[in-house]
Amino acid sequence: MNYIIIAMMITLSMLILATSTSKFKNFHKEKNSPFECGFDPFSLTRIPFSLRFFMISILFLMFDIEVVIMLPMPLSSNSTSYMMLTMSTILFLILTGLLYEWKLGMVQWFT
Repeated sequence: MNYIIIAMMITLSMLILATSTSKFKNFHKEKNSPFECGFDPFSLTRIPFSLRFFMISILFLMFDIEVVIMLPMPLSSNSTSYMMLTMSTILFLILTGLLYEWKLGMVQWFT
C-alpha cells in the first residue's frame, strides 16, 4: 500500500512540475514556427492529401507487417517443411500483390 502512495506522490509532483514549467507561459511565435519542414502546426485540420501517398503508405504497412511475421519464423526451434511452405506462401502473396500494384502504376510516385 505504501508503494502505491509513493508512486502517486511522485506522479503528482511530476505533473505539478511539468505544468508549472510549461512552455505555454513562454509562448514565442518564432519558437513555435515551422523549421525547414514547411509544416504549419496551427493550420486547418481538414487538408486534402494525395491518394497516391495513401496507397504507398498502405503498401509500406503491408511490407512492414510481413517483416514482423517473417522475422521470428527462422528463429523458431522446430524448422519444419510446413514452416518453409508457410513462409513461401506469405512471400508469394506479398510479391503478387506488389507486382499487381506495380502494374496498376500505384507504386510510381510521379506520373
